[in-house]
Amino acid sequence: MPKVRTKDIIEKFDLELISGEEGVDRPITTSDISRPGLEMAGFFDYYPAERIQLLGMTELEFVEKLSDMDRKIRMEQLCTDITPGIIVTRDMEIPIELIEASEREAVPVMRSKQKTTRFSSRLTNFLESKLAPTTAVHGVLVDIYGIGVLITGKSGVGKSETALELVKRGHRLVADDCVEIRQEDEDTLVGTSPELIEHLLEIRGLGIINVMTLFGAGAVRSYKRITLVINLELWDQNKQYDRLGLDEEKMKIIDTEITKLTVPVRPGRNLAVIIEVAAMNFRLKRMGVNAAEQFTNRLSDVIEDGDHED
Repeated sequence: MPKVRTKDIIEKFDLELISGEEGVDRPITTSDISRPGLEMAGFFDYYPAERIQLLGMTELEFVEKLSDMDRKIRMEQLCTDITPGIIVTRDMEIPIELIEASEREAVPVMRSKQKTTRFSSRLTNFLESKLAPTTAVHGVLVDIYGIGVLITGKSGVGKSETALELVKRGHRLVADDCVEIRQEDEDTLVGTSPELIEHLLEIRGLGIINVMTLFGAGAVRSYKRITLVINLELWDQNKQYDRLGLDEEKMKIIDTEITKLTVPVRPGRNLAVIIEVAAMNFRLKRMGVNAAEQFTNRLSDVIEDGDHED
């Protein structure tokens, strides 16, 4: 099922539908937008027909200078069976030849009052957001001191209980159980909650609780960029855990690699505090303060001084 159709951008940007109403259900498959300047001059060899076509003042002024026959031919070539729509900006007059061609091919022609460059930027951002690659991950997403922390782990390990404790400590819940993730840029992952379970936490023994109702609007947020993954796993005494924090593990989600920490779970460990400190420490690292590296360098200096004394 297409993620975006032409009618979606008509509603989103309050566009005036001029003609080609039959084509409003056409799918939009790319966030790229075309301004067909060369095409207006007659060069259609590389015409990206599958894109939204944007006609501004420059293109329409040029069209006005064409002969009646050329104008008719160019407008017909502009309207193909895969063109999702043609948008005229600045509330300008639309050539009658374009209206006639769009009606024949059922290509929606729309009009916006906005300036071309500004509208192009807004439309591109909207389409990139809607057409971004998406996936879903089993886990909990919490905003801790501005860091989007995705808490993962097997069912029953205590993810939701930890999230509840973090919310009590003043942090904000984004999603519980299922986190929908979209990749907005090469290195930007944004997590949201499915609409059905937004603001809800499932706590074994209590059932489902509404975090916003219990803790207020400040305890939730609708989306957050994910920058850190913390994987909770039951303590394995045979496994060697990182005790210095020098080794940085990565987890790949879609095409983006995110820093991943593995935190062992056993009775007596306050996971909420550990995750809170992990988020603060991650922020410090991004600011250039690495406690593990500082300790290692200090240790090396002590060892070197000891060698010199010998």
